[in-house]
Amino acid sequence: MTRHLRIQCSRQNLQQVRDFVRDFLLAAHGNEVLVNQVVLAVDEVVANFIIHANEEDASQYLDLLMQLRDHNLDVEIEDHSNTLFLPSNVAPSPDMSEYIRQGRKGGMGMALVSRIMDKVVFFERNSHTICHLTKQLG
Repeated sequence: MTRHLRIQCSRQNLQQVRDFVRDFLLAAHGNEVLVNQVVLAVDEVVANFIIHANEEDASQYLDLLMQLRDHNLDVEIEDHSNTLFLPSNVAPSPDMSEYIRQGRKGGMGMALVSRIMDKVVFFERNSHTICHLTKQLG
């Protein structure tokens, strides 16, 4: 099963992304907890592309490709902007007590994505940034 979605780089489209991922996974996999985890992970990556890579420029767009084969989920998010956005493929696990002590907010998203998904890889293809997420479902 494969589905594709294209969105403009606006925070207003994050709900559309969450609905797209949820609908795709619920059609194929009934575990609501797992579905919500993957929705959260994809939402975080897409939000990072929209906010940090594209500065919420609605003239830019992202493509999401979701494929499910034999309980293996592959999600590919492609940023079509002219700027490469290649964060580290390994998000550090933050020291939570220090994080709380400092009163920090934000910056936990990619660590969470790395914990939810089995594999998270950022790379460049045809001058575009790609994030590939993999998850074994059941």
